[in-house]
Amino acid sequence: MSNKSLESINNPRIYEINTWPWLHSLSDSYNDEISLANIPDQVLDQELKNFDAVWLMGVWERSPASKKIALEHPDLQKEYHKALYDFKDEDVVGSPYSVYYYHVDNSIGGVDGLKMIKKRLAEKDIRLILDYVPNHVSVDSLWTFESNLFIEGTLADLMAQPYDYFSIGESVYAYGRDPNFPPWTDVIQINAFSPEARQKTIKTLIEIAGLCDGVRCDMAMLMTNKVFNRTWGEKVGISPDKEFWEEIIPAVKLKNPNFLFIAEVYWDMEWELLQQGFDFCYDKKLYERLAYESANSIRDHLKADWAYQSKLLRFIENHDELRAIEKFGRDKSHAAALIALTLPGARLIYEGQTRGNKIKIPVQLGRNPLEEEDKISVDFYAELLKSIPGREFGSASWALCKTESVVSDDSSFLNIISYLWWINDSYRLIVVNYSPNPSKAHVRISPFHFDTHKWTFTDLLSQKSYTYNGEDLYKYGLYIELKGWNGHIFSIEKDY
Repeated sequence: MSNKSLESINNPRIYEINTWPWLHSLSDSYNDEISLANIPDQVLDQELKNFDAVWLMGVWERSPASKKIALEHPDLQKEYHKALYDFKDEDVVGSPYSVYYYHVDNSIGGVDGLKMIKKRLAEKDIRLILDYVPNHVSVDSLWTFESNLFIEGTLADLMAQPYDYFSIGESVYAYGRDPNFPPWTDVIQINAFSPEARQKTIKTLIEIAGLCDGVRCDMAMLMTNKVFNRTWGEKVGISPDKEFWEEIIPAVKLKNPNFLFIAEVYWDMEWELLQQGFDFCYDKKLYERLAYESANSIRDHLKADWAYQSKLLRFIENHDELRAIEKFGRDKSHAAALIALTLPGARLIYEGQTRGNKIKIPVQLGRNPLEEEDKISVDFYAELLKSIPGREFGSASWALCKTESVVSDDSSFLNIISYLWWINDSYRLIVVNYSPNPSKAHVRISPFHFDTHKWTFTDLLSQKSYTYNGEDLYKYGLYIELKGWNGHIFSIEKDY
């Protein structure tokens, strides 16, 4: 077993699991009550074998009030019936982001079950990531018995804005919110500027650090001074001198130096959050470019500095997004995965993505729908996960490769994205045609010293090999011809 922290594993592969539905599915499959305490070895060996970390999403104790709200919400009811043709009220377990208290829910094995799975994962050299929700807790959270943690309002606020505020006894509080959307009526807004709230956050995270190796911080940018001030204005007054995360993260890392902080972040605030102490930030911009834009746009995105690129978390699917095969279509989703999972930085795969699952389930549900596996996707991901540059390329170098036209009137070379990983005598060349059309290009594999040797390029996805003269590679580049949404991961070796 390695003693490396996840932070020290460059380019980690992270597997997100929606814990309640996953355990429910395992219970059905094994005809037994499966919790975190007794997950079969076969599941850990087969499902998690290609990953450096597992993010168990939604392990914390869920709010009774949130469950009631989720059950009665008419729009959510439509989503439940859309996801589960045989939906029943008992399928609703409440939102994992309306946390009642940061205790592991007994319904999934409790704290002893979590400690057991953490130990078993560590024996397989796999780290454990959990959620932290900095912006809010549930309206009935045990935190509401403490003082000075939340945004408070007045009776006048409650009367004038009944969908923004609510009362507990004689006190009026604000619902949690994102400034661009209506409030979430199952949560209470934590005051990011409150010294008491900051200390409560530090204490809670230090306790969480005793149970896992890192946290994914939900909507982390909402707690920055500029966003919080824009959202709440005169309700919170002047911003503190120190940013929320600049106070929280060092205090937690003082006691737990290797503890990992991942930020869910949008609005082009990734670099800002990295500067405030996060180890990795979501790369939502890449997701949007892969979904809606051209290869040129994606290539431009990949020109950012290494210091930035290596701290981004790449994904094409998670619990918030549509299933990739639905969002992109199967072929495009495979091309997008080939890019997202072979770039510098952390790489995230959502449970069900590798099976080609199509149904996005609301996070309030505790049961997955039955879906038939998409065999093409299963086979594709099986080869991809074996082939992507992993820990052995942890300290490797990386560079974009230039593509050039094969004939002067053919612009299809612009559809091809290529980049090279190298360390010592190990090389991985990724080449992807990110378009629906057949495309061809000469790829300039730079920096690479071919000399006059012969070189064998083995595509790890298809196991086909091709041999080239070094002089030709210098003179013309590597000739590539690909069908739409196809790609290669080449291992390059010198022929002696």
